[in-house]
Amino acid sequence: MSGHTSSYKPTTGIGNWVDARLPLPRLVHDSFVSYPVPRNLNYAYTFGGILMVMLVIQLLTGITLAMHYAASTGLAFNSVEKIMRDVNSGWLLRYMHANGASFFFIAVYFHIARGMYYGSYKAPREILWILGVIILLLMMATAFMGYVLPWGQMSFWGATVITGFFTAFPGIGEPIQQLLLGGFAVDNPTLNRFFSLHYLLPFMIAGVVILHVWALHVSGQTNPTGVEVKSKTDTLPFTPYATVKDALALAVFLLVYAYFVFYMPNFLGHADNYIPADSLKTPAHIVPEWYFLPFYAILRAITFNVGPIDSKLGGVLAMFGSIIVLFVLPWLDTSKVRSAVYRPWYKIFFWIFVANAIFLGWLGAKPAEGVYTSLAQVSTLYYFAFFLVILPVLGLVETPKRLPNSITEAVLGKSSGSGGGTLAGVAASPETRG
Repeated sequence: MSGHTSSYKPTTGIGNWVDARLPLPRLVHDSFVSYPVPRNLNYAYTFGGILMVMLVIQLLTGITLAMHYAASTGLAFNSVEKIMRDVNSGWLLRYMHANGASFFFIAVYFHIARGMYYGSYKAPREILWILGVIILLLMMATAFMGYVLPWGQMSFWGATVITGFFTAFPGIGEPIQQLLLGGFAVDNPTLNRFFSLHYLLPFMIAGVVILHVWALHVSGQTNPTGVEVKSKTDTLPFTPYATVKDALALAVFLLVYAYFVFYMPNFLGHADNYIPADSLKTPAHIVPEWYFLPFYAILRAITFNVGPIDSKLGGVLAMFGSIIVLFVLPWLDTSKVRSAVYRPWYKIFFWIFVANAIFLGWLGAKPAEGVYTSLAQVSTLYYFAFFLVILPVLGLVETPKRLPNSITEAVLGKSSGSGGGTLAGVAASPETRG
């Protein structure tokens, strides 16, 4: 798919002149019109396009909000209230941006789950997958720094707790923390640093997204069967098939997003962040935004020392390790079959993993005490066991179902034993990675 011949033909003299000097129209045509995609893609493959749109929304609303925001501890909280009350449509911009972050993470978690289910991380798409994990890390850093900017109670204490993690690392921890804070405590220099980085990182995300899409076009799009494209009959052009499917999925996603923006704008936030930051009054329960809760639960699950590693350092290592393990996922999965559709045992363990991740998110919102700690430890154990034990062993002992000979065979259901007859679908966006 990556080496398909361009079918772009300029229809005007100006078009010919531009195409000979800067073939941008040809690039757009080859990438979004004639680009061949597997004909059996389902709606799980539309989240890449949704993420592209959400990134644009976050950039546009964020740039506009930055024009009215004051990065000062004495003015930040009131500047946000001024945006809400006095700036034309400021309330809409702020709610779009705040809820947009949550829906950005919803889409990216679906996108990652789809990649894990259909084996989109396997060769030759390892770099494509790694770029996606880098985007996830940049998103997390951007979201955390953005959460600090309103300078409410949860903003202040969240920054205090998260930056305090670095002190767990002996020797280098405190210098790193002081570099982030701009001093010895969360204060005005911290807010200035976080505002600058929060403004910068989305443009870095956009840059990595370009590399991500480029890597996709080099390796080609995967599909629910995990079988590579073998002939032109296995593919369809991106337009009109993919554009219609992506447009429908995007419309539904944006309708749900709009419902939250207009009717439940504060549902995904925390009430304490409408209280100005007070360094002398600690909230009863300090919790991050919902999309960080599974990792927060993993952090708090480590309540014991392991040799020279104390519980604090162990928790931080476990939290970061839960993301770092995604980088090596392509090499942990030893199965030669990509798609979970043809891996009966992997499918079971995968859905347990998804349920476990959601359960960790629920535990992350609970107090770190009693039965919640024990449950978090069990869930954390399964999280790491899935990657480090289940995937390597399962690939060696599992007997997969018979794969179809081609994507076309799976779509048309010519082989009753292929399991491909249920994988109907036509196309999906080339922005969907791997």
